[in-house]
Amino acid sequence: MVTRLTVFTPTYNRAHTLRRVYESLCTQTVREGFEWLVIDDGSTDFTRQLIEGFISEKRIPIRYIYKENGGLHTGYNTAYANIDSELCVCIDSDDFMPDDAVELILKKWDSEGSSKYAGLVGLDYYLDSDTPIGGKLPDDMASCWLNELETRGIHRGDMKQVMRTELMKEVAPQIGYPGEKNFNPVYMLLQVCDRLPLLVINRNLCYVDYQTGLDSMSERIFLQYLDSPRSFAKLRRLEMTLRHTSAVRRFRVAIHYVSSCIIARDRRWLADSPKKLLTLLAAPAGYLLSRYIRHKAKQFT
Repeated sequence: MVTRLTVFTPTYNRAHTLRRVYESLCTQTVREGFEWLVIDDGSTDFTRQLIEGFISEKRIPIRYIYKENGGLHTGYNTAYANIDSELCVCIDSDDFMPDDAVELILKKWDSEGSSKYAGLVGLDYYLDSDTPIGGKLPDDMASCWLNELETRGIHRGDMKQVMRTELMKEVAPQIGYPGEKNFNPVYMLLQVCDRLPLLVINRNLCYVDYQTGLDSMSERIFLQYLDSPRSFAKLRRLEMTLRHTSAVRRFRVAIHYVSSCIIARDRRWLADSPKKLLTLLAAPAGYLLSRYIRHKAKQFT
């Protein structure tokens, strides 16, 4: 059977949550045409033994790749370098898919997918309330530009993007900076989704289990701003150039760009900006934001 969809999971020391991902894939209503690719980013727990055990059960096709720890974006880079299927989707190690997710994806792409689209976008659901994060999309929305969902006030919150692999390979690998591991792989997604729209699946494709404390990326965001400032600045430079965004969004991005450059002590902050006047206007607020980030980061140190 040809593999049409790769579900990939970058993971680091999450052996305690991976079984839930695995079981959700084993209970899919469509059991053929997809595989699970696990990218182990240098875990020191029993992740390898766990996945090897899953492989031996032969319930679903599984590939396991171990790599030295390099951060989430390097896990995505490894995934894209090893995926051969037409479509791919990332399911985080602490999340899982509803039973009909693969069927929904493949049926939608079979009926409407083409080279006019970058892929598909569906809903993420809260684990504890079984409701869509940010609500549902309009019923009559057949396709969308990903960035416009937020800037036009259509949807705010996490969603699940199922991408054409060939397009992600065109923008990979994502090149970061030595010593900086918090370079969000959305950098690759934004490039592709600014070129082509996404087909809409107004259904649940993923249950999200938000972690808390220091195991939560969202709660460590201020520490991430401090330890990967050049990476965040690079992401902000890209965001300022996106076509499908708004003036208000660009200004907010410019503020964050200035703050990241200040934290990185980057004296070329203005010279390297793709929107120099906007960046100058954002500079005072960017300076204040950098002070605020340093203050908030002290809560986690």
